[in-house]
Amino acid sequence: MSDVAIGIDVGGTKALALIVARDGRVLGEVKAKTPHDAGNRAGEATAAVLTEQIIELASTHGLDPSEVPVGVGLPGLMRRDGHLAFAPNLQSVNGSDLGALLGVSLASSIVFCENDANCAALAEHEWGAGRGIEDFVMVTLGTGIGGGVIADGQLVRGRSGFAGEIGHMVVQAHGAPCLCGGHGCWERYASGGGLGRLAREAAQSGRLATLVARLGSAEAVRAEDVTAAGAEGLEEALVLLKEVGWWLALGLSNLAAILDCGHFVIGGGLSSASDLVLPYAREHLVDLVEGYDARPTITVTTSMFGPRSGAMGAALVAFERNS
Repeated sequence: MSDVAIGIDVGGTKALALIVARDGRVLGEVKAKTPHDAGNRAGEATAAVLTEQIIELASTHGLDPSEVPVGVGLPGLMRRDGHLAFAPNLQSVNGSDLGALLGVSLASSIVFCENDANCAALAEHEWGAGRGIEDFVMVTLGTGIGGGVIADGQLVRGRSGFAGEIGHMVVQAHGAPCLCGGHGCWERYASGGGLGRLAREAAQSGRLATLVARLGSAEAVRAEDVTAAGAEGLEEALVLLKEVGWWLALGLSNLAAILDCGHFVIGGGLSSASDLVLPYAREHLVDLVEGYDARPTITVTTSMFGPRSGAMGAALVAFERNS
């Protein structure tokens, strides 16, 4: 039984790999840009990058990469057999069995794949902000929005393994086009990618005049520019972040109505701006949740591990499935 495992969170823009001890301590970290070139086979280019990360982490700790259990968190519809059926934000990997590809490159039989937000939920439940809470929803705000549902202390996977695709709830009929092929999906309004889209639209319409003047053009305005300006107290940026907070609250209110969940843990890249967005979301929940005053208190908190939750949970999956 290995004392360490490697967990990798593969997002739409970057892959974060961690080597993690059984008690949740992070012992090493490697980041790489996520490739979007499918190569000769779906997932081939991604597998090559992840293989390099695994070898680097294992070698740094004097370990044989073929003997270290590896968990990989992937965005999108992850089938129970380990195939990634559909990933709107990582379409070059659609249909791939990334675990099998990594198994070949590493000469390893202990590589396991899971949905990235499910991984984040497992990490928070075991070690973080969801510890001791038997019912909560993990909401990961990155390029898109992922979700992991913990009910009665267990991860809800659904019939095919696709449960938790909360980013593709439609919150605006005939709204902004989404990479999934639909329109008006929640992630087009409340994710990091959604903030970027809203920021571009606001810049082009003159609502971010100070920021545009600072950056030189409306096209130059990015999500991180808005959050940085909001942290400085720039009013026009705060107005946009309040709008994102409303969209976030709208999705959370839908989940509260459907699942009767009283706890939400917010993670992913955009969670770094939680101090700017979450107060607005909590404020709007009071008006958006059905029978808010008749329910037990609904809590919305940030993840304990921030952008690391997915990779830590992937390591946890590797520990559990290799036991």
